[in-house]
Amino acid sequence: MAVTPLEAVQDRIAAAAVRSGRSVEDIQLVAVSKNRPASAIRAAHAAGQREFGENRQQGLAARLGEDLPADIMWHFIGPLQGRKASFVAEHAHLLHSFDRLDLVKRWAGSATPVLLQFNLGAEPQKGGFDPREADQVFAKVAGAGIVVKGVMAIPPQADDSEATRPWFARLKEIFDELTRNSSTIDTLSMGMSNDYEVAIEEGATLVRIGTAIFGPVN
Repeated sequence: MAVTPLEAVQDRIAAAAVRSGRSVEDIQLVAVSKNRPASAIRAAHAAGQREFGENRQQGLAARLGEDLPADIMWHFIGPLQGRKASFVAEHAHLLHSFDRLDLVKRWAGSATPVLLQFNLGAEPQKGGFDPREADQVFAKVAGAGIVVKGVMAIPPQADDSEATRPWFARLKEIFDELTRNSSTIDTLSMGMSNDYEVAIEEGATLVRIGTAIFGPVN
């Protein structure tokens, strides 16, 4: 029987985990379902996938109306508009893109955990905190009663996945630094379809993969 794309990704995750001296159970896979048909989500769910990622509030809202399996855990992985924060906080399992301090007031009081997003390459088109301010940012966000589960970044685009390795190593340094100061930190979200194996080798505990599972968006 032919190996499905999801199975191929799972196999490569397992191999990368072994190379990094860890177990595959240490790595969470979020299947990025944005712009994919509900049938593709159902097929992945039938194959055992439970965690899916959406990058827009409208997309997440649409999913909730598609009669998908109730045990799906939705991750919000895209830029979050402040006025839509309450909806995402209510329906998402985890927010990956807590990228600015003006979200603190919008999110305070929510039990939904967040990941602090860092702009490693200081790219103006991307959101995210300055890596040099990680401790201060964590103190302000956690001090508001928000549960900070970890960190996330999307490194500068590169044709060669190896070129992302230094960026992933930098985010791992931030993760380790925050872990020393907090018992809630356990998630290092980095790596997508083109570079997730390198990310795992550098310490990722969660990878966000869409194209390698579902193919290109039509």
